[in-house]
Amino acid sequence: MSVKNTMNFSAVYACQSPEHTVLSFAASVSDVLRFAVIDRVTRGAEGQISGFQRPQMAGHIREIRDYLERPEAVLPNPIIVAFTRGIEVLKLEHGVCRISVDVTNGAPGLVVDGQQRLTALKQLPSKNFQVFVSALICRDEAELRRQFVLINNTRPLPKSLIYELLPTVNELPARLSRRSVASTLTAKLNFEIRSPFHGRIYQHTNPAGTYADTAIQKVIMNSLNDGVMRELMHGKNGEEKCFELMSEFYHAVGNVFSEAWKKQRPTTSRLVHGAGIQAMGYVMEILSLLDGARSRNDFAQGMECLKGRTAWTEGQWDFGNGDVRHWNSIQNISRDVIMLAQYLTGLVRADIRARRVASTRPNVRDDSREL
Repeated sequence: MSVKNTMNFSAVYACQSPEHTVLSFAASVSDVLRFAVIDRVTRGAEGQISGFQRPQMAGHIREIRDYLERPEAVLPNPIIVAFTRGIEVLKLEHGVCRISVDVTNGAPGLVVDGQQRLTALKQLPSKNFQVFVSALICRDEAELRRQFVLINNTRPLPKSLIYELLPTVNELPARLSRRSVASTLTAKLNFEIRSPFHGRIYQHTNPAGTYADTAIQKVIMNSLNDGVMRELMHGKNGEEKCFELMSEFYHAVGNVFSEAWKKQRPTTSRLVHGAGIQAMGYVMEILSLLDGARSRNDFAQGMECLKGRTAWTEGQWDFGNGDVRHWNSIQNISRDVIMLAQYLTGLVRADIRARRVASTRPNVRDDSREL
């Protein structure tokens, strides 16, 4: 190992988890940029996710830079860097250690937290500024991703980015594990060409999308917790069956309400709005559980009763008892979602009952006209 390709620092180490080494030291910004990189989250052509960090926030970076330009500026919050390779630790006495970072093959560290601060400092090359670095040594990349999610889950990082990364992480708390399954299916719906949502779900790796990923995840989570997907997921090829159910249903939604679905945005149609997506998810449950619907034709037949009784893009919703709402007054809040879902499922339940009664009614022949 060349001396030029080895970076040495004095550090202190903390006794925390027996499975991890946690260090803290000071380094110049130029040094940090030599041993650590900001790996921004992206997806490949096949939809596979890589990287961690959200895109740069230009306004936030500019504010940090403007502050750091002042001579009295301080930055006590550390940059958190994770390593899975390229670092050696020599522990000395009294919690002090000596670390060596090998940069022969590039920067081995990944910035877990503090990317905006580091980017702002990078724009001030003339300023000799040191930052505190908290280094976390992980056993592998899976553990690194897990730590990234757990660290940032308690900070103001966009929840949608956290949820998008969850499928790449193992050993999560139960709450996040359930969300991970929903996130996996949402990504599949976004990147599978046979999906009605193909390329149209907003994610940090697909900022051009129009459908809210969190709304679709809620539909999936509701079904996984206490709906038809709960049974499907525990069967053979459960994930694929859940994907097919969502695809078939929302293909039917797009066919039945084509004008409110195609080329629409949440501001122009409440069907593609978070409230509409979630409310229709309950319609999917009713038709699946009570009518046995699985194909888009089955779902479309079950939703015929809703035609002429919705106000996705214009008009008014009449929820009964004098509760009349303008079409775009429905908001993506729990109260409105539940109200819309109860209205739609009430119509569908009534139609299912009517069809069942009609199918069991005896076919009485009328011979009166022969007399």
